[in-house]
Amino acid sequence: MEYNFREIEANWQQYWADNQTFKAKNNSDKPKFYVLDMFPYPSGAGLHVGHPLGYIASDIYARYKRHKGFNVLHPQGYDSFGLPAEQYAIQTGQHPAITTEANIKTYRRQLDKIGFSFDWSREVRTSDPNYYKWTQWIFTLLFNSWYNKTSDKAEDIESLIAIFSSEGNKNINAVSDDDIEIFTDEDWKNYSEEEQQKILLQYRLTYLSETEVNWCPDLGTVLANDEIVNGVSERGGHTVIRKKMMQWSMRITAYAQRLLDGLHKIDWPQPLKDSQTNWIGRSEGAMVTFKVDGHKESIDVFTTRPDTIFGVSFMTLAPEHELVSKITTENQKEKVDDYIKATAKRSELERMADVKTISGVFTGAYAKHPFTGEKIQIWIGDFVLAGYGTGAVMSVPCGDQRDYNFAKHFKIAIPNIFENVDISEEAYTDKENTVITNSDFLNGLPYKKAMKRIIYEIEQRGFGYGKINYRLRDAVFSRQRYWGEPFPVYYKNGLPQMIDVKYLPIVLPEVEKYLPTEDGKPPLGNATVWAWDTINNKVVENSIIDNKTIFPLELNTMPGWAGSSSYFNRYMDANNPDEFVSKEAVNYWRDVDLYIGGSEHATGHLLYSRFWQKFLFDKKILPVDEYAKKLINQGMITGTSAFVYRWEFGEGNNSEMAKKTIFVSKNLMDNIIKERKAIEKEGKNVKVDPSDLLKQTKVLEAQKNSKWSHFTPIHVDVSFVNASDELDIEAFKKWRPEYSDAEFILEEGKYIVGREIEKMSKSKYNVVNPDQICEEYGADSLRLFEMFLGPLEQSKPWKTSGISGVYSFLKKLWKLFITNGAFFVSEDKPTKEELKTLHKTIKKVEEDIANFSFNTSVSTFMIAVNELTALKCNKRAILEPLAIIIEPYAPHIAEELWKRLGHTESISTVDFPIFNPKYLIESTKEYPISFNGKMRFKLEFPMDMDKDAIEKAVMAHERTQAQLQGRIPKKVIVVPGKIVNIVG
Repeated sequence: MEYNFREIEANWQQYWADNQTFKAKNNSDKPKFYVLDMFPYPSGAGLHVGHPLGYIASDIYARYKRHKGFNVLHPQGYDSFGLPAEQYAIQTGQHPAITTEANIKTYRRQLDKIGFSFDWSREVRTSDPNYYKWTQWIFTLLFNSWYNKTSDKAEDIESLIAIFSSEGNKNINAVSDDDIEIFTDEDWKNYSEEEQQKILLQYRLTYLSETEVNWCPDLGTVLANDEIVNGVSERGGHTVIRKKMMQWSMRITAYAQRLLDGLHKIDWPQPLKDSQTNWIGRSEGAMVTFKVDGHKESIDVFTTRPDTIFGVSFMTLAPEHELVSKITTENQKEKVDDYIKATAKRSELERMADVKTISGVFTGAYAKHPFTGEKIQIWIGDFVLAGYGTGAVMSVPCGDQRDYNFAKHFKIAIPNIFENVDISEEAYTDKENTVITNSDFLNGLPYKKAMKRIIYEIEQRGFGYGKINYRLRDAVFSRQRYWGEPFPVYYKNGLPQMIDVKYLPIVLPEVEKYLPTEDGKPPLGNATVWAWDTINNKVVENSIIDNKTIFPLELNTMPGWAGSSSYFNRYMDANNPDEFVSKEAVNYWRDVDLYIGGSEHATGHLLYSRFWQKFLFDKKILPVDEYAKKLINQGMITGTSAFVYRWEFGEGNNSEMAKKTIFVSKNLMDNIIKERKAIEKEGKNVKVDPSDLLKQTKVLEAQKNSKWSHFTPIHVDVSFVNASDELDIEAFKKWRPEYSDAEFILEEGKYIVGREIEKMSKSKYNVVNPDQICEEYGADSLRLFEMFLGPLEQSKPWKTSGISGVYSFLKKLWKLFITNGAFFVSEDKPTKEELKTLHKTIKKVEEDIANFSFNTSVSTFMIAVNELTALKCNKRAILEPLAIIIEPYAPHIAEELWKRLGHTESISTVDFPIFNPKYLIESTKEYPISFNGKMRFKLEFPMDMDKDAIEKAVMAHERTQAQLQGRIPKKVIVVPGKIVNIVG
């Protein structure tokens, strides 16, 4: 009776689907446990074996918790808005919804094939209007809210209007725009509705403003920082520039301190917490105003070292700073304009990362030092960013290395304000050991005292104040795309109005083209009519009605992170058409107990989602302000890429071989490079024996009388390479027809490829499809093997050949239940050895699951099966609990064994076996019996047997007498619990 995994797995996957085995209830007498995966974007490439790693881990934990008596919520869905589907639509004209639906079907089929215990009844798709209705609803809530710094929470905008009506805004302690004008209650009442709306926009938690953004002309859209890699778009590698645009933004900065404080309450990886801490960037210092000489304008600077203000020798503005165009002199205008244009081509991340390049331009303008009145040069430099702080830096070269390098490069003065410190070679940055000098009233003061005094003086003299600042900036929330959530916004006299929530969702209209319009509007501008009919309260798409009732809708769409910022809460009540989540559901589930996903989302999704959670908590919609108690970042499964090596010939080579496309086998290439290095080491005039080199490479002529050639590695699909690294040349030629006439220089008749461990990626042709693994070895083998590769949090390479060992283990497990070719288990009482194997397995596996050490559990299973096989165990009392223990890891075979053991219910909710420590207590000890220090045999005695009794038993044993052959030993040494040594 063979282990037919294909039939077993197909049957149980169908059973789970038909019976909704893993459907969670929103109310239960059982304790709840919520396990969450970061839901996937359904790409056209489908899953590769690296994708399920985190899902398998979370599934093991979810299944284990069911065994432990919990009501487990383990949902899944799709982050289905995204740029790839839109790019495909632009290329083909196919609606993104069609592409997305096809991709989702592929993902669902693959996920089901791996046997995950998802509650599919709660599936969400961010591109489903029934889902993004609630994203639009949250956006509306944000628009109708402001942040009260006194109560330290978001409040309804109506409460702000009430304050304006009764006392104006003089005493308002709110998070708002910086350029707020003070008005009285009478002023407010006399303002027109339009003027009031403009003021309120300065306080709303989501607002319109002209913002510096990452603009990608080729994609026609704004990109988030995490969508840019090395200065170009992650998708397509297109140029990204900085550009000012009117955009929706969200005041995540209002929650900066709470986002920091909340990190102390959650069990998340410390590196991830550090990333968020650094991204938020809390710093204490002072805001200082420098007047611009000859202008009415002034420059506000936030500095964490106001104590060094007497060391300021120049100022640096971001090239995008609004004052640059106003203060630049005519003589410097051309240089400044050229520098600004060049800077616009570099992303913020690129500018921040580039610490080596020193560049900048003098504006020709000067600022006045607030204390000394001295004139200070004003420069622009791309290391200063408009969105960080005020976009301006008071440069103190003696105390900051970057300022120091800048000053040295441009020959700007570097005054020294530190006592007994040499700054001839570098800046002095040790603030704790600072003693100030050459600084008027600060002379002789250490850092902390100098800080207190300077802030006091700044405030007393009226050109600044002490301040806590954050590096975090408000989040841009507009994208110039089609395939995204529409805003529930229409415009009246150019001002945004919210569509009443009862009319949501506002559904994406059909468009003929997915590119921006000819006049530069976003793709939604291609809708025949895209407007809000205020009389009939509906979107107008394809008909013209009385213009008096039509107001234009927002043409931008929301960013990708909108739909993922609260999806975990929607899972709690995914099918509720009337509420985002009911009180009953959210009060039962409350929060996520275990969240598994990638660390790459640290400063994107994982920050934005915490912000939305805190906002919805303030609005009393959610009961907790942190949504995930524990988070684990799974490592990456890397691919083993394969390379062929094309020989590229140097300039001046006129040989026939230089005109050909030649691929050199890996070891021959290494020999050529080795020969080259030897020749270079001996000198240019070295004579080479042509026959030897020709014998090795067959291409001596290609090097003769030319510059050295080099080799270009080219990725090759790993499916064309066998386990011995041999390339199927004909398959490669068919795959890459441009190389159909290429020549291959072989070694011993084979082309051997190079190998390298890289991120598993379709572009590197090193992906392994889980469908192939499931077909050849089964889903249970795939699940066990991915866990067996190494610790969950670490990256590890994939090696398909290793899966055969796991597959053999499953067959060995199956054979424990088979006797004489038929399924059979004995009802006999288990032996001590069998019970010991079972209970040490229970103990170890529970410890592993608690520590998320799933790789060692797989080893434990293998040891247990080997031991039970050696013991010829077929006892029900052992094999039945063994099936339960292994079920979270290999659920299909466990379900089948459970059924064959005579049970009718699914194994998935059966109680987990209870570890009994008594079975691990040793009652006997096996003693090595030595003669003159050499061990000859072993004897087993009870653990509580005393020394004298052991000696008598050993001496009386026939094997001892045989060794002694009548001799009387000089002495017998007995070490209880260890050894017996007979001497003489």
